[in-house]
Amino acid sequence: MRKYVTIMAMLFMTVLSAGAQKFALIDMEYILGHIPAYERANEQLNQLSKKWQAEVEAVAQEAETMYKNYQSEALFLSEEQKTKKEEEIVAKEDEARELKRQYFGPEGELYKKRESLMAPIQDEIYEAVKAVSEAKGYQAVIDRASATSMIYASPKIDISAEVLEKMGY
Repeated sequence: MRKYVTIMAMLFMTVLSAGAQKFALIDMEYILGHIPAYERANEQLNQLSKKWQAEVEAVAQEAETMYKNYQSEALFLSEEQKTKKEEEIVAKEDEARELKRQYFGPEGELYKKRESLMAPIQDEIYEAVKAVSEAKGYQAVIDRASATSMIYASPKIDISAEVLEKMGY
């Protein structure tokens, strides 16, 4: 019985403290969609990605061409020549994989470029959210776009437009 009373008291205290907090929502997709610098950065990233993808595909195509040529010539090559050609093909395939990793891997050039372009925009948004939150007394601000478990949120607590206004958009 004592344990039950303690649990109920803790639950009651939690409910009371939660009621005193003020929450707000932002829609990061909405905010980013209204920032021209974000659109320019995305376009720049897309162009780089296409360029690098074409480069990777060219090297992979070269490896495939080498393999097809090897298959057509295999009957006429000595074992030593076959081994040499096979090693060249494997080296070209490895080059294509390494290039792909260098450009698109977890620590690749595309990731680094995205970080360098997006970090200033994200910092600006964070500062605007912080300023609006402090001015209005919000203890928590939740991003509606990334909160997958959010079923419903009242538009009354969405401060996205205020954040954009604070940023000058």
